[in-house]
Amino acid sequence: MKKDIHPTYFPEAKVICACGNSFTVGATKPEIRVEICAKCHPFYTGEEKLLDVAGRVEKFKARREKASATPKKVKKVRAKKTE
Repeated sequence: MKKDIHPTYFPEAKVICACGNSFTVGATKPEIRVEICAKCHPFYTGEEKLLDVAGRVEKFKARREKASATPKKVKKVRAKKTE
């Protein structure tokens, strides 16, 4: 087995959420910053709220409108040559 190829393991790595919650886990980085955790995730809290990070919802809606506005290309069917 090769030596010195594995990253450093931090058994007390601190995870910090955007909501302010923090907890410790084992990881290869000493500090991890996340956007959402179990304390603020709608599935676990039971609250329905829209989490829009960097305008993703608007980008998705714009792509949907663009796709519905442009007609789809019709695939041409080739006729077989007869001998």
